[in-house]
Parts: sequence; structure tokens; C-alpha cells
Amino acid sequence: MTIYRRVTLSRVLQISALMMLIFVIICIVSLSLGSVRIGFVEVLGSLLNSFTGESHLSSQEELIIFSVRLPRIIFAAVVGASLSLGGVIFQAILRNPLADPYILGISGGSALGAIIGIVIGAGSFYLGIPLLAFVGALATVFLVFVVAGSVRGPLSDNSLLLSGVVVNAFFSAAILFFLSVVNSMELHSITFWLMGDLSGTSVNEICAAAVCLLAGFVLLYAQARKLDLIVQGEDTAQQLGIRVEKTKQILLIITSLIISVAVSLAGIIGFVGIMVPHFMRLVFGSDHRLLLPVSALFGASFLIVADTIARIILAPAELPVGVITALCGAPYFIFLLKRNQR
Repeated sequence: MTIYRRVTLSRVLQISALMMLIFVIICIVSLSLGSVRIGFVEVLGSLLNSFTGESHLSSQEELIIFSVRLPRIIFAAVVGASLSLGGVIFQAILRNPLADPYILGISGGSALGAIIGIVIGAGSFYLGIPLLAFVGALATVFLVFVVAGSVRGPLSDNSLLLSGVVVNAFFSAAILFFLSVVNSMELHSITFWLMGDLSGTSVNEICAAAVCLLAGFVLLYAQARKLDLIVQGEDTAQQLGIRVEKTKQILLIITSLIISVAVSLAGIIGFVGIMVPHFMRLVFGSDHRLLLPVSALFGASFLIVADTIARIILAPAELPVGVITALCGAPYFIFLLKRNQR
């Protein structure tokens, strides 16, 4: 039986620091792995010496570390943290451990919006594709709630999951339609992107996604206590002065923005938002003052590990990272279903 200690600011900082240390170690290990192997000690030394301008690595190895692998690792961390935060918020708002952006179709809606932007040439406009991905995410949230019948009463677990499947199926059909009308060159890149692609993203796009993540995290963390009360029951939260519906709308908009930016750049990466929050909740409890930061850090670490496996398992060829997360997530989802039935 797991015993959860009372959450204090000191405990939040201590556990977050530990998770950050694990994250940094994983990053350094990932930097050393790939089709070109570079020793762990050499990578660590190169990172430390980069501040002094000295390095014992060749120019090719320096290029691989700082221009190829490091931006990709940072991008994987941003996407993993974004999807994990999305899972935490959806599971809290809907009080359903099976809820996450992928299962509910939020990722699919964002992907559809991004693909529409690619087809109509919105990429030539500043933030054109991320904006359409955000619109797709919001439209998906609305459709899931409508199909589940939430406008007439409380949302049940079964109706939520079924509505997510229905909406996801609709968006999948729409995505297939657009794939059938694009040319062969666009078809390959879009198909690979749909399975989760962390390569080829520019530094400016990574920085934009990181800014959205940091801003969104601050706003979500400010609502941590309200989330705890909503999880205990909406009636209880209202009696304690929480404006539940308004809070849920704000949380959904912020979460949809974070997810849509991640999906518009990285494609559909499934099951991160369901595995990471659930596992962190089992380990550290359900207090969102602690759950939000540890889920973000562990989600970042998890996706870096998954992307590293995707890079090296068939080196020099690469697998889409969504393949690795699906191989891990599908069995875990079945485990959660059986656990909830029991």
C-alpha cells in the first residue's frame, strides 16, 4: 500500500529537483546515443567545456551534438511535457483516469487542423498552421462534450470514451481524405509526421513551443488547488466557492493551446498523456501542486527515451516516435481498463 506524505512547498521542490536530475542524466545519455556513438564522459565534458570555449571532440561530433541531437532532445522534452500536462488536466476535469488528448481525439483534431493548413498553404503565414491546429483542438473538445451529452447532465466514463472514439474516427476519415488529394511528396512527409516526427523542426519553432509550454504551465499551476477540489466532486467545489464551469473552460482552453502547438509541430504521439499522469499519480499521489511538475518532467524524460529508441533501434534509419509510445501505451491502456473493471 502506497502512503502519500503531505504536500508542502519543500517537498514539491525536493521531488522536482530529483526529477530534474533524472531528466538531465537522460538527456546526456541520449546525446551520446545514435548512429554515431559518442562516449558519455566525452559528451558531458563537451557540455561543460562549451561554456569555456574548449572542446576535445572533433568538429563533426560537435556538430552532431549541438546542431542535430540537442535541439531534437529539447523538442522531445517540450512535446512530452505538453502531452503529459494535457493528460493531467483532462483526467482531473473529467475525473476519468482513461482520459487523455489522444484517446479523446484532441490530438486528432489538432492534426486535422494542421493538415488543412498544410494543404491550403497556411504555412506561409506566421503561426498559420499552429493557429489552425488550436482551432481543431477546441472544435474537438466541443464535439466530444456534445456527443457525450454533457450539455444535458454529468459526463459518464463510458459516454466520454465512446464519444472520443466517434470523434476520433471522424477526424481520421477527414485526415485520410486530405491525404488522398495531396501529391506524392507531401504524402510521405505528412504520413511520417502523423505517426510522430521530432526531426526537422527549426529552432524558432522549438522556442515558440517552449514558451507556450512554460506560460501554460504557470497558468495551470495557479489552478492546482481548484483542480484538487474538482476531483473531489463538483458539488463540493461549488460549495467552497469555486466557479466550476468557468474554471473548466479556462483549463480546457489553456490545455488545448499547449497540445495544439505540440501536435502542429510533432504530429500525433499517442498514450503519453495517459501513461505518465497515471503512473505519477500512483507514485506521488493526486495533489496537483506536486502532480503537475513531476508529470511534466517525467513526460519530458519519457519521450526523450522513446525518441532515442526510435533513433537507434534501426539505425541509421529512424522510426516515428509515435510507434514506440504506442507499443508502450496500448498494453498499459488495457491494464487500466481491466484495473477499472475490477
